[in-house]
Amino acid sequence: MSDVVVRTETDLPDAESTRALGAALAGVLRAGDLVILTGDLGAGKTTLTQGLGAALGIRGQVASPTFIVAREHPPLPREDGTRGPALVHVDAYRLGGLGELDALDLDSSLEESVTVVEWGRGLAEALTDDRLEIDLERPRGTAAGAPDGAPDDEADPGAGTRHATLRGVGPRWAGVDLAALTAR
Repeated sequence: MSDVVVRTETDLPDAESTRALGAALAGVLRAGDLVILTGDLGAGKTTLTQGLGAALGIRGQVASPTFIVAREHPPLPREDGTRGPALVHVDAYRLGGLGELDALDLDSSLEESVTVVEWGRGLAEALTDDRLEIDLERPRGTAAGAPDGAPDDEADPGAGTRHATLRGVGPRWAGVDLAALTAR
């Protein structure tokens, strides 16, 4: 079992700051990296992945893969003619266990892609010892933008400060300054 090598925390006051964190992550992620995103509905998992995908320069719009389960976004050519890694975006919410995750055959594309698994805690760790785990917490109770006393579902789903905890696990993350990614 791998040890946590690096850890940092940050607050994300809005959807734009969540996308900006994803874009900053694109600067340190490389082909073969696995990112496991954990958080309740509306916590910002897909929003973070949108920022990551835009900064990686991938084809297609990043959307929640809930009903598709996995979507691959190939890289677009850069101005210099090179290409970055593809983005494989997985939603493990509806998967019944490791067997169903294995059936997606993610390890065949893991080395050439940045793989992001939403709802992956407890499943995706088996794919590799080196991974970046990101927990996103959304405030509970009356949400920002909701009428006084109204439940979260009447609020703007993008409103409210999220709290992100990033943990680099395994030797791949030794020496990576995750705190620098969250500095504003």
